[in-house]
Amino acid sequence: MIDHINALQKSWYLSPPWGRTIPPVEVNLLERVYLRTTRTFGYCCGMQWKHECWIYSIDCRNEILHATQNQIIGTGELEAISVQKPAFVLGERVMLCSHDKGTKQRLILGIGLVNNSWFYVVELVSPTLTQSRTISNRFSLVGEKSLVRVNV
Repeated sequence: MIDHINALQKSWYLSPPWGRTIPPVEVNLLERVYLRTTRTFGYCCGMQWKHECWIYSIDCRNEILHATQNQIIGTGELEAISVQKPAFVLGERVMLCSHDKGTKQRLILGIGLVNNSWFYVVELVSPTLTQSRTISNRFSLVGEKSLVRVNV
């Protein structure tokens, strides 16, 4: 029975929540955008697959706002920030270096720029049949040093 549970968990973590192909993103990371809801400009500092769509993090003068693709307009201009490109891309398969139990392989479900360092959204805990009071969020931001690329 334990082997079936481990196989189900491994399948869960490696099954993309968006289906077979990744839906295209509306704007690129570090792209200058116009945020319709506040009528201000900012730049895209992150994105995450959530609620069946991409949710974009927009840095508007040191305030991070979250928006869907219908709430932003891309300008095509990149923000002039001296940050290296992210090491991993959306949908890429990675291995968690320090995760002790279960399968260590995950998919990158989001990318975010925090204090000039890239962090990646991965699912740390598979969903449970009953609601847990101890775990409010199954997803976590993980640093680049905690991940290793998996060659498929």
